[in-house]
Amino acid sequence: MRYVPVAPDAALRPLLLRGHEALESARRGVEQLTEEYRAGGRRHDAGQLVEVITGVSVIRQRLRHMAYGASEMRWLCKAGHVAMPAAENDEEWELLARGVRYEAIYERALLEEPGMVDNVARSIRAGEQARATGTLPVRMVIADGSIAICPLMHGGSGGSLGEPTAAVVHGSSLLDALIALFESQWAAASPLHVTDSGELADFGGSPRPGANVADDERYLLSLVVAGVADKAIASQLRVSQRTVQRRIQVLMQRAGAATRTQLVWQAARRGWLS
Repeated sequence: MRYVPVAPDAALRPLLLRGHEALESARRGVEQLTEEYRAGGRRHDAGQLVEVITGVSVIRQRLRHMAYGASEMRWLCKAGHVAMPAAENDEEWELLARGVRYEAIYERALLEEPGMVDNVARSIRAGEQARATGTLPVRMVIADGSIAICPLMHGGSGGSLGEPTAAVVHGSSLLDALIALFESQWAAASPLHVTDSGELADFGGSPRPGANVADDERYLLSLVVAGVADKAIASQLRVSQRTVQRRIQVLMQRAGAATRTQLVWQAARRGWLS
């Protein structure tokens, strides 16, 4: 056999082309595997955002575990939701004593259940921040703004073997929406307090029109509602602007309002403007 020398580029080009094709095929394979891995990860992550748990005992255990690991608990306490029982009173009082912050909004129908008024009054004395409202859209608890639990089905109306089911919602836009729901309900609800004797005050319905507000305070509120600037209010009342701001702050504290918008809403609701 006779060998004839040829140029290297001519001799090696087919080999290089085959190698390039093999590398390109491997690259496409890696890209496909990477995309499948990422898609699987996205499906896995999405599945972890919302868990469904079933059974009163399972739900109660999850609530207890969540509460004992939290520094803040925020409850929407809707009446008639045995599918998602609240913590036992002794458990909440123990956590309050440990320094866990509790904020709770009670539906008035729930406060009318036997023993609830006394329980809420004791919780407030223990440090709970409580408010009341006419109706709530859902029963729900949020821990540290990072996880929430709300019922999906009542026992006997669906779920496994007729047991109640609840959703455990982790950090997501859905959790953000639940937090916003709580905050809007909190802003609209009426603060609950205990009297000097330790009983729950202002329970049993809407406050009397104009209760606990003097004529000069009512006039001040009317100016705030009208959008009059503090400086102009001070001029009309013949006091300093700082005095106007201090009086408005006192009214906000009395109404449990964090902003002037909330003060106007609470003043209208309580009949302070009439």
